[in-house]
Amino acid sequence: MARKQFQAVKKRIQEREEAERKEQEERLQCLLDELNALVGLQGVKDEIQSLVNLIRIRKLRETMGLPQMDMSYHMVFTGAPGTGKTTVARLVAKIYRELGILSKGTFIETDRSGLVAGYVGQTALKVHELVEQAVGGILFIDEAYTLTHGKGENDFGQEAVDTILKAMEDYRDDFIVIVAGYTDLMKEFINSNPGLKSRFNQYINFKDYKSNELRDIFYSLCQKEHLKLSDNCTDFIENYFIDMYNNRSINYANGRDVRNFFEKVIKARANRIAPILSDISYEDFLTITLSDLEAAKKANVKL
Repeated sequence: MARKQFQAVKKRIQEREEAERKEQEERLQCLLDELNALVGLQGVKDEIQSLVNLIRIRKLRETMGLPQMDMSYHMVFTGAPGTGKTTVARLVAKIYRELGILSKGTFIETDRSGLVAGYVGQTALKVHELVEQAVGGILFIDEAYTLTHGKGENDFGQEAVDTILKAMEDYRDDFIVIVAGYTDLMKEFINSNPGLKSRFNQYINFKDYKSNELRDIFYSLCQKEHLKLSDNCTDFIENYFIDMYNNRSINYANGRDVRNFFEKVIKARANRIAPILSDISYEDFLTITLSDLEAAKKANVKL
């Protein structure tokens, strides 16, 4: 009787473990689907998938009792603003949790202002506070190059870097740092300190969105708000984002520029329909017209 009870308990445990494994795989696949649904970024998606594949192989080797090579999960995201670096980093935190690399999958975003203080010793305290929040997940440092670029001896950016490096060692099994910024400046940042160069060996480049991708981002924003464009808007949208891409300046902000334009379209639409709200149909209420787009373009030119 005892043997049968033992076998029954063992079977239930195995079934529960198998059910949990399937649920985890489903959650992981949902996150990968969310990543792949982002506009553009094919190179980024391929890099993340390669890392996921590598981690899965490492996990399998572990179950086989095979030796493991040390692997650093800290990453450098390079590229211009508005290319999706923060969005992808947030997804990576969740993906790594499902893979068992991180215990919580928390995501803490900061920049120089959140790390550096004005007096000796205060910077280390600020960094420690953020690290404590991020343990079990990812600390994402945007424009990380500002910690070292063009700073004098009395600047405390280097103190922040040194404190972060120590935290990466102290919490190496459950803490990941992702640093992000312009490509050339991030190369300079990593090369500024041997400790940074030795710990960051995963580089992912986020290319500027092309005109068709900018257009698709705009359409996705409309879809999220359950808005549609009138039939005569197609050519305007196509040409607008071709011009945006071809005439991009040093301040080109990719997806952020699209969102800024979209917000101006929403404002122009509100100004148009506000006087006729009592008479407007449901379909017209949810429609963006050519006049809304033209008004938004004029508002952008004034900036």
